[in-house]
Amino acid sequence: MFSFADSITLKSAVELRIANIIHSHDGPITLSQIASCITDGLTSPDITTIARIMRLLIRRKIFIIHHPLDGRDFLFDLNNSSRWLLHDSEQTLTPIVLMENHPWQIAPWHYFSQCVKECGIAFKKAYGYEIWDLASGNPYFNKLFNDGIACSRIGGLISDIVKAYPHIKGVNFDLPHGVSTTPTYNGVSHIGGDMFHAIPNGDAVIMKVLP
Repeated sequence: MFSFADSITLKSAVELRIANIIHSHDGPITLSQIASCITDGLTSPDITTIARIMRLLIRRKIFIIHHPLDGRDFLFDLNNSSRWLLHDSEQTLTPIVLMENHPWQIAPWHYFSQCVKECGIAFKKAYGYEIWDLASGNPYFNKLFNDGIACSRIGGLISDIVKAYPHIKGVNFDLPHGVSTTPTYNGVSHIGGDMFHAIPNGDAVIMKVLP
């Protein structure tokens, strides 16, 4: 019943930039050192809550802990999993963690049983419109959604193909509000449109299924 706590706790660690804090120290650090970097200048962070976050994520093998033999404070460090939580890293997964765990994305899960009985789309049952409609009319959600989807690197994948085979011309085709926030990739042009009406001409098509 409490499996949801894993993803929400992971989101909290991303929002608090814990991986970046540890990374900036170039080595294992104490809980107090982590807490000292989590402040807005007005309030002191709750170190007990930080400890609970770290304890859960260590058990899920997201971070690692060192137990000094001399009785000093425990030390926390990154592993291969937590390195994916570094903000501004080329291979970061932080945008999709934040997107998938946003309340707007979680609410539709509560409508699955209704979808079974009535058919339909859970997101639309939760809000009365589809996710594309929300993204096209809400700049904040549009950026949140597109940043998360960018982690799947469909544009980056096409760019890698073009680099390996320079004679290929790459096109990233998505809804207009989707391509409006897509990063620039060498050798890849971004075209906005609706695949249910028309798609650009090409010799091969790669389709990415949303998470």
